[in-house]
Order: sequence, then C-alpha cells, then structure tokens
Amino acid sequence: MNKSIFEEHYERENTGSVKWDKSSLKTLFGSEDVLPMWIADMDFPAPEGIQKALFERLKHPILGYTAPSDTVFTAIQNWLKDRHSWKVEKEWISFSSGIVSAISTTIQAFTNPGDKILLQSPVYTPFFDMIKSNDREVVNSPLSLEEGRFTIDFTDFEDKLKNGVKVFLFCSPHNPGGRVWTKDELLRIGELCQKYDVIIVSDEIHADLFHKGSTHYPIASLSKELAAMTVTLMAPSKTFNIAGMQASFLITSNKKLQQQLQKVQMKLAFHGLNILALTAMEAAYREGLEWLTEMMDYIEENIKLAEKFMAEELPALHVMHPDASYLLWIDCRDLGLSDEEIKERLIHHGKLALEPGSKYGPGGEGFVRMNIGCSRATLLEGLKRLKRAFS
Repeated sequence: MNKSIFEEHYERENTGSVKWDKSSLKTLFGSEDVLPMWIADMDFPAPEGIQKALFERLKHPILGYTAPSDTVFTAIQNWLKDRHSWKVEKEWISFSSGIVSAISTTIQAFTNPGDKILLQSPVYTPFFDMIKSNDREVVNSPLSLEEGRFTIDFTDFEDKLKNGVKVFLFCSPHNPGGRVWTKDELLRIGELCQKYDVIIVSDEIHADLFHKGSTHYPIASLSKELAAMTVTLMAPSKTFNIAGMQASFLITSNKKLQQQLQKVQMKLAFHGLNILALTAMEAAYREGLEWLTEMMDYIEENIKLAEKFMAEELPALHVMHPDASYLLWIDCRDLGLSDEEIKERLIHHGKLALEPGSKYGPGGEGFVRMNIGCSRATLLEGLKRLKRAFS
C-alpha cells in the first residue's frame, strides 16, 4: 500500500465535518481560527476496499429497505476470530447505529430509573451523559494514576459494586488514557462483577487499535461465565475512520440479555442499519487489515515524534504512553494552571483545539486529550502550537 495516503492533507472544511467546519469550531471553542486535534476522528481516507464497496453498491439504482446478509455476520465473526481469538455465534450479534446509542439501550434494558451504574473516571464523557439522561445514578470508582499509567483500585471497585450496583460500564481499551487492560485485571473485574451479580457493558470500540507489544482481550472472550454476564459493544468506526457511517454492533451469548436489548430497540422503533452502513461494515472487516496495519505503524511513529517533542521542548508536560488508539492523554498539571487557563492559552495563544481533561470526570483535571490521527505535517504544526500556548 502507498503510505502517502497518510501523509497527504485532505481538505475537510465545508464537508459537514464536526471536527473541521468553522461553524462547529466557533460553537465549541469560541474561535474559527484553531487547528482541530480534539474529537476522535482521524484525517485519513477510509480504506480503498470500503470506498470501492460503497461505489459498487451505488451502481444499483434501488436503495430500498435492507436486512443484514449472512456475509455481514461472517465478516464480523471472521474478524473477531482472527484478530481477537474470539469465536462468536451469529445469534449473539445485534446492531446499533452507534456505541453511545448502544450504551443507552443497555442502560434502559438492564436497569430502572434510580438504579446505580458504575464507571471509572476519567472516562469517555457519554458514559456520564447516558447514565444521567436516563435518570440513573452515577457511581464512580476512580482510576488510580501510578507511574504515569492508569490502574484499578480493586478495593474501592469492590466496595462500590457491593452497594447495589446493577451495571458496570467498562471502557476497554481505555479512553482517554489508551490503557489496554491485562488478562489478570479483566479476570478480576469479572470475578467481582459475578460475585455481586453485576452486568458488564464493555465499550470496546478501540479494540482493534492496540499497539505493538500490547494485546487486547475482549473481556467476554475469557470464559463462558464472563460471556454470559457481558454485553460487548464494538464498531468499525474508529478502526477504519468511518464514524459517519453510523454502524456498530452488540454481542452477548446470554439469550435473556439479548431479549431485553431487543425489547428496548423495538420500543425505540430501531429496525437496523442503513444499506450503506452494512456495506461499509462488511468491506471493513473483509478487506481493511492491510490498511489498518499500515495506519497503526504510522500512528506509532506519530506517538514517538510527539513524545520526543514534548520531552525536549515542553518538559513540564507529561504524555501517558498509550497501549492503544491514536489519542494522547497529556498531563499539564506541572504548569500550575487551572483548567480554564489551560483552555484559554490553547485557544487564544496556541490557536489549538484539544479536548479538556475535565470533560472526562474526576481525575481529568489538569489534563488534555490530543488526537494525533493526522499527517505528520499536521502533527508538527499542532505541537508547535502547543509549545506556543505554554511559552
């Protein structure tokens, strides 16, 4: 494959891009004149196999109601078997337009208003949003920060579980920290959730983006017992940069949980994915591996460059080295600035749009999240702006 596709700059303004369009930047950051390195949306073109499959489907002039074909299920099953050593039955798979809507569906399916749902902050913001908007109670077992890495305080985790928690919302690999959890950690989570009869809803949207030296284990793949108490949420959207296709899926071997999920989807009149989403999903899992391998090599070089730059030019900032994904979690606390001051300097001095760490809940204060899923030239410009912001 020609690696230049990752080097090239693709103009994204006036494409309805949430990340790049000036109207979005003005609304979210108060300025149009900022370099967007915030939302988890890469600046790389989707794999050619996906593009070709979409063009091919559009040659047929009729775009009627569409059901997922067996080939879609087979593509998902083969991908999970080959990449994650996880054998999944077709009957375990159901679809959702996105991971966030899938989270909301699981909350409505397995809990009632007022019920307690556990999460581990700092964590992907919609975890909080979906719990609160569904009138459930957030129970937080914050992650610990040890030697620049997130770890789980299992004493606190168990204390929170035993107090009537119904569902544990789990982020694996972790967003924003990029942590890939070890098999031992996953088994301990499963053991405790089983002990207190807590359903695990595992958001594994970054599952395919693990770096060399790391291995992602879907928590449900580790035992039949874990599979029966877990709903796994996955999608090709982050992996292949096709978030706009709105295609994700849920996996559970537990028939009762599956029926509860389907009941909620029926209430919402959700009838499945659109025709192009199904086409893109199948093509991604059938033909995307070469693109993904080269893209991850490129991202790993971006990580090295960013870490080297900050160590030499911005020693007050500390990067949490990610085991997965194209997001950097950057510790700015040694600057001695408040979150508002960090934001102010980034936008008005650096002209740089990053995600403020405070968005991710307790433990995120004093951090920012930077998306380095971009060309080397864009990354270098972003790093220069970061330096300017704090000089």
